[in-house]
Amino acid sequence: MKPLKIGNLCASVPVVQGGMGVGISLSGLASAVASEGGIGVISSAGLGAIYNDRSKDYREASILGLKEELRKAREATRGIIGVNVMVAMSNFADMVRTAVAERADIIFSGAGLPLNLPSFLTEGARTKLAPIVSSARAAVLLCRKWFEEYRYVPDAIVVEGPKAGGHLGYKRDQIEDADYALEKLVPEIVAEVAKFGAEHDRHIPVIAGGGIYTGEDIYRTMELGAEGVQMGTRFVTTEECDADPAFKQSYIDARREDIEIIESPVGMPGRAIRSSFLERVKAGLKRPKACPFDCIRTCDVTHSPYCIMLALYNAFKGKLQNGYAFCGANAWRAEKIQTVRELMSSLSAEYDSFAQKIKGLAR
Repeated sequence: MKPLKIGNLCASVPVVQGGMGVGISLSGLASAVASEGGIGVISSAGLGAIYNDRSKDYREASILGLKEELRKAREATRGIIGVNVMVAMSNFADMVRTAVAERADIIFSGAGLPLNLPSFLTEGARTKLAPIVSSARAAVLLCRKWFEEYRYVPDAIVVEGPKAGGHLGYKRDQIEDADYALEKLVPEIVAEVAKFGAEHDRHIPVIAGGGIYTGEDIYRTMELGAEGVQMGTRFVTTEECDADPAFKQSYIDARREDIEIIESPVGMPGRAIRSSFLERVKAGLKRPKACPFDCIRTCDVTHSPYCIMLALYNAFKGKLQNGYAFCGANAWRAEKIQTVRELMSSLSAEYDSFAQKIKGLAR
């Protein structure tokens, strides 16, 4: 596998660990991935709930939590550490400012178009910016907006296909539509991004994610023009993943038919593992009385069947009877808990084996 270069950052293994909130990817997982040559990513979503012992004010606790997670990651590795910040979060600005101030290597931002992300960079800031998009049109719109408004060219662009886990940037009827498959999106986005980069004498690597599970998947995706891949689901079933063991076990126990698309209170479809909690939601047995966090701008407590922050926090803590696990389309393929080192090694071996097979066929 070729290294992934993002400006002056170089990941020897072109794998970005997807940012998974609430609490699924914190400093433990991120630092382990970074130490193995990939890019480790701390999710900023839900830190205010996880660190509520530091402050009862959700936003202040979130800031303190992100500072602490970045500090712990830096103590554990010299590798590349990123932060994922969702546009839909009510404390988006706080989390971006904190990540920049704490010198995170890179910010990945999706769940909406981060049109104003460059505005938060301070003089001398070293943090790279990588927006997450779901179409070539969105990539072009964002690139042009950033340059026109801020004279900033994205350092990388992530395309997330509809097989990703968690909240999806697609309408429900697009998720199974071949026109929105990652295999179709990647070449389109690579072409548009390359054109924009050439206009401004900058190379912008494209990173592709959503349903990538094996070394063979990585090879095929990079053959489409991507220079790196984003993987979330594979890292859940690692020893270093920050989630409770019961959360990881839910992946191992899941069958293909247990993976479902749900309607999230935040107004987006999401992919999750079927649970008794979700069954009660469908039966109309869940209803929040008040909003304890004000964490997502698009979530209206008066019309929400449940508090998504509490549901995801409970799942993170292993209390799956009161929550559920977000996951990618291939979560049902998980068979065992392994270390990040073992996973990265197996992905590299699978990649090399498939590359040799393709070369042999080409002779």
